[in-house]
Amino acid sequence: MVDDSSYALALLSVARVTCGPRRLRSSSRLAVVAFLSSAVVGALAWPATGAEADSIGVFAKHSDVGVVQHAGTVEFDPAQRTYSVSASGENMWGSTDAFHFVWKRLSGDLTLITDVAWLGSGGNPHRKAGLMVRQSLEPGSPYVDAVVHGNGLTSLQFRDDAGERTREVQANVSAPRTVRLERRGDTILMSAGRAGEPLDSAGCSVRLSLPDPVYVGLFVCAHDAAAMEKAVFANVQITTATGAATTNLVLESSLETIPIASEDRRVVYHARQHFEAPNWLRDGKSLLFNQGGRLYKLPVQGGAPTLINTDFADRCNNDHGLSPDGAQLAISHHHQGKSLIYTLPVEGGTPRLITPEGPSYWHGWSPDGSTLAYCAERKGEFDIYTIRAAGGPEKRLTDAPGLDDGPDYSPDGQWIYFNSERTGTMKIWRMKADGSRPEQMTFDEFNDWFPHPSPDGKWVVFVSYEKGVKDHPANHDVRLRLMPLTGGAPKVIARLFGGQGTLNVPSWSADSRSLAFVSYRFIAAQAAR
Repeated sequence: MVDDSSYALALLSVARVTCGPRRLRSSSRLAVVAFLSSAVVGALAWPATGAEADSIGVFAKHSDVGVVQHAGTVEFDPAQRTYSVSASGENMWGSTDAFHFVWKRLSGDLTLITDVAWLGSGGNPHRKAGLMVRQSLEPGSPYVDAVVHGNGLTSLQFRDDAGERTREVQANVSAPRTVRLERRGDTILMSAGRAGEPLDSAGCSVRLSLPDPVYVGLFVCAHDAAAMEKAVFANVQITTATGAATTNLVLESSLETIPIASEDRRVVYHARQHFEAPNWLRDGKSLLFNQGGRLYKLPVQGGAPTLINTDFADRCNNDHGLSPDGAQLAISHHHQGKSLIYTLPVEGGTPRLITPEGPSYWHGWSPDGSTLAYCAERKGEFDIYTIRAAGGPEKRLTDAPGLDDGPDYSPDGQWIYFNSERTGTMKIWRMKADGSRPEQMTFDEFNDWFPHPSPDGKWVVFVSYEKGVKDHPANHDVRLRLMPLTGGAPKVIARLFGGQGTLNVPSWSADSRSLAFVSYRFIAAQAAR
């Protein structure tokens, strides 16, 4: 029987074999194993318990999180400054996790950077390795991570609340060598870079509140309860904020898609430029957006945007969209200081004026293709109007005090959904297509803007600002919310930094399975390694 002092000494020896700053020779390892022959189970379980030990490089401890079949280990090489982490674990998804975690506790703003590589080929394509910020070591804890999968998929994964399911934002870069995870208040950002390429933003960010202190570090999950997988982390850095205000920030925009079934976001395109308001083309293969007064077309699978020829219309705002047959574009172009509505072929061409009077901001096209719906200011009042798609006299549909905006048709053409502040708070409403029978659709504390019915007639999506936010400004914390077309309790499908430009116009895919939107973030002008 080993007494307490001998047992503690034995544990320290095993710690140095597996993760200590000094590595023992093979003969010493054999001596330790022989010494612990009567207590081998308890001693060798140490690497996965998080017990006190010498520090592991820049980290304090390590432990398995959740139920695992095989205890994980970490080996720190002080000469190479590398961490070799082995782990089993069925998954890190759903509402609980199973993985190995090398960690320390920190508070405040922080940045983690590492190079990451898998050892050995094969294995589950969804095995995971990366950086993590986590509320606790409980398996259902809220967390966020920058993860590289075995098949190269790279994403920002997160769990908003304890026991909730995991969601993700997939990056448009695959199999990077280096990943970075940044925490700035409640904003979490991921960056990635392939070998030989500079570390750059991957366009992935989420809003997640994790009260201090938090657990930060490296993790590996085999995605196979019976297997052990190993990843090597090199050039690991952890930096914390100095308390000085961050300056020299630039805005970055990310065009994302989100399937409403899974709510797992994917970055299609990101740039250190300001762009807005995606529409999904009817063939499902391309998106368009506005930037710098022009319209651009972009493949849904990613790539470089191409300019759409709008001739003289070089001051287009974010109120644009497609005809039901996909053959025409409606745009809102500023002419002599006022926004006017024009139409042109979807492939580009010379715009034709539809609304001589302005300002007029396009928002919807009737399903039969005959009518445009828009918001317009006339005599100091913003209301909802319609006009024939071929032009002609406009018809005013609303006259309630306050702003009415964002009209979009239901797919059967019977209703127009819009947002109105007629009750004192901006809410989603609907009315018959002739303006009759207005009905309020949302009733909670949020300020709701820009409702868009799905093509299949099941849902309406809209942007929600926090209580007290007036108008629809840019650069705010917002939610994308979804509710049944006929009304009901809305549910949040995404939290992000955005607002103006995020979801101003119809952005459903033709099959009603996905939405496109734009999120924003401020990043350092020079993101140094």
